[in-house]
Amino acid sequence: MQYFIRRVIINLPVLFAVTMVIYGLINLAPGDPIDFFVNEEVGMSREDLSFLEERFGLNDPIHVRYLKWLRNAAQGDLGFRFKNGDDVAEVLMQRLQRTLILMGAALSVAIVGGVLLGVFIGLRQYSFWDFTLTGLSFVGISMPAFIAGIFGLYIFSVQLGWFPSGGMRTVGQPPSLLDLLHHLVLPAGTLAILQLATFMRYTRFSVLEVKRADYIRTAKAKGIKERLVTWRHTVRNAILPVVTVVGYTLPILVAGALFTETIYSWPGMGSLFVDAVLVRDYPMVMGIMLLIAVVVLLANLLTDLVYAAVDPRIRFE
Repeated sequence: MQYFIRRVIINLPVLFAVTMVIYGLINLAPGDPIDFFVNEEVGMSREDLSFLEERFGLNDPIHVRYLKWLRNAAQGDLGFRFKNGDDVAEVLMQRLQRTLILMGAALSVAIVGGVLLGVFIGLRQYSFWDFTLTGLSFVGISMPAFIAGIFGLYIFSVQLGWFPSGGMRTVGQPPSLLDLLHHLVLPAGTLAILQLATFMRYTRFSVLEVKRADYIRTAKAKGIKERLVTWRHTVRNAILPVVTVVGYTLPILVAGALFTETIYSWPGMGSLFVDAVLVRDYPMVMGIMLLIAVVVLLANLLTDLVYAAVDPRIRFE
């Protein structure tokens, strides 16, 4: 408990620094959000532009605007969208649920598939399966999410017609779990490819290292069954490095979701972020980036706690 509290306290100044960087970069970006409201055909006077700047608080110095935004964000108020006036926090919560569904499905597939395949080829070093799956893992690691998404969309949706090309549900039909899963297969599979290949390679290397350890030879010498040695000693200790890797894949998953949701028209945070950037919707952009920073910090904290729970040799004083 003391370790948890200490880590939370340590992360607070980190989060504060992240908010400063986010706000600074957004305000240094070229362009002006007021440009979105300018209609060249109708024309806008200087008074109209001044009213908009006053309405959105853009005429204050940058440090004043930052402190106002930080104070409101600490209270859960992320402001209103420039685009349509919607509450940023409400829109984020709606979109976050959809993104978490996509990321959760992708991460589950990557962990289960990557660990099982890593153990499988780790116990069969230099076999046909080892060379084949290791070679495919290089392809998975090297392939960007948007390339994998385009291939998946073209092959499995356009050519074969096995899965829908986009969205979360079929238009004109009542929502159902099966329909959601049907729409989830392609985007989640695309997002999981890189992580699955990464987990498989980490697990393979870890299995190769662990199975040469002295305690494994001792367990075999005692006459313990091969299956028990494999799952109770080899696999249990081999997945420890994978636990650490899982926590640090969340930022990569978020970045991959940006492309995956855009390609498959998945109505999550990724597509929302693209829309907000295109119209210079600063409150929404800052809200998304702040939420991502919080998720990453929580993921790192959770990784340390899970690692300590999985490995009893670790004790945090």
